[in-house]
This record gives sequence, structure tokens and C-alpha cells, in this order.
Amino acid sequence: MLHVTLIACGRLKEKYLRDAVDEYAKRLTGYVKLDIKEVQDGPDMKSEASRIAQHIEEDAYLITLEIDGKQLSSTEFAESIQDLMNAGSSHICFIIGGSDGIDASVTKRANMHLSFGRMTYPHQLMRVIFLEQLYRAFRIIKGEPYHK
Repeated sequence: MLHVTLIACGRLKEKYLRDAVDEYAKRLTGYVKLDIKEVQDGPDMKSEASRIAQHIEEDAYLITLEIDGKQLSSTEFAESIQDLMNAGSSHICFIIGGSDGIDASVTKRANMHLSFGRMTYPHQLMRVIFLEQLYRAFRIIKGEPYHK
């Protein structure tokens, strides 16, 4: 089973966001081994980068979520995950930075930079959006129905 780690800056304070994350994490249990690592955000991107780096495992294929990354459709996202698994990747690590973004020291380490569009989303909400898209990707990979 694929191991997916999500490293995200900041704590989810709002109950509705925690509930949404918990729901998608539960849905993903049949598809991946999911680990969510929360790191303290601020006071600057360099200190966030240091805390993020502590959770990046050597065997992980690293993907940062950032506004200037590659934009993919849900189907293309699923295909890219399938391609990584077919190539032998057993661990993918996604990173969501803090409200100021991701420090260059982290983006330089990444194998891929992914964007969910040119709009800016609160990083707490981005966690929910990402997990929904990850769940949708595995529904696509397995040929299961999903809402288009």
C-alpha cells in the first residue's frame, strides 16, 4: 500500500475543517497509509522550512503545493500518482506551507511542484481541498465512480 505523508504548516483551529480532514482521512484508509504531520507556522518561512525538513523522509517522492506549480486536472493528478506507483514509488510526501508560502530551501528539494490554481486559498482550507483531491485521485485510479 502506498504511503502518503502530508506535512502542513499550522494547526486546524476550526472544528468544521478538522471534521472535513478526519472524514477524508477515513475515506483514504482503503487506498493509502496516510500520515498527517502538522508543523508550527511562523514566525517566518525559514523557521517553517526547518520544521518541515524534520519530517521529510529520504525515501519519499516530494511534492510541494504552491501557486506557481504545475496545474493538473483531477484525472491528470490521478495519472501522475499512478505513474509514480508504476515507477516503484512507495512513499509520496506532499507539503503545504504556511500563509506566506514555502521557503526556497524546501522547493529546491522537491521532485514536483503542484498548483491547485492561481487563486490563493487559506492554508488550513487547502488541507481539506488537497485531501479531497487525493481521495478523488484514488477513486479514479481504482475505476470507481466519482463526481465530475
